[in-house]
Amino acid sequence: MKLVMAVVQDNDAGRLIEKLSQKKFGLTKLASTGGFLKSGNTTLMIGVEDERLEELLAIIEKMCKPRKKIVTPLPAGPADAYVPYPVEVLVGGATVFILDVERFVKV
Repeated sequence: MKLVMAVVQDNDAGRLIEKLSQKKFGLTKLASTGGFLKSGNTTLMIGVEDERLEELLAIIEKMCKPRKKIVTPLPAGPADAYVPYPVEVLVGGATVFILDVERFVKV
């Protein structure tokens, strides 16, 4: 068994959660923030049997495609690091951590 922790953009989370529920994957949703834009993320903790891991990863990849977005960063940190004009950044996609589960108990 594996514990998959997938950090996805909030814009992708709803569709991903719906698809995973349809496919009978159990998950826990955690609100999180981080990254360059300090934007809202959702971290999903998903317990999965080894034989369904590739199916899960394929769904995450399909539902969380990276895309380009134009943003104007807010001033934060040193003044010499501030960019006062819009920049194109890559958003979306997913960061996925896969951990071995030594023991799983449902009480």
